[in-house]
Amino acid sequence: MWVSWVAGAMLSTSAFAADSKGYQVTGPVSAVTDTAITAQKDDQKWELARSKQTKGAAKIKVGDKVTVYYRMIADEVEIKEAPKPAPSADSKKK
Repeated sequence: MWVSWVAGAMLSTSAFAADSKGYQVTGPVSAVTDTAITAQKDDQKWELARSKQTKGAAKIKVGDKVTVYYRMIADEVEIKEAPKPAPSADSKKK
């Protein structure tokens, strides 16, 4: 199962990231690219985005055990109208 979170690249938007809750994932690195780090935690692979501003990621390699600190930040919000509540049983009796 793949769990993907855009995190490392979002850390550079510190004006927004400073107010969001921080998380972490620890495990061995199973893949590394210029834009992502994949860490294995139990039976899940966590793919986290990274950028040149991601601290400590310059020398990371496959097999290293790491703890990756990240934040979840919304990129977009689409608003849907809330459904209207169904009439209650009491209102049907009247």
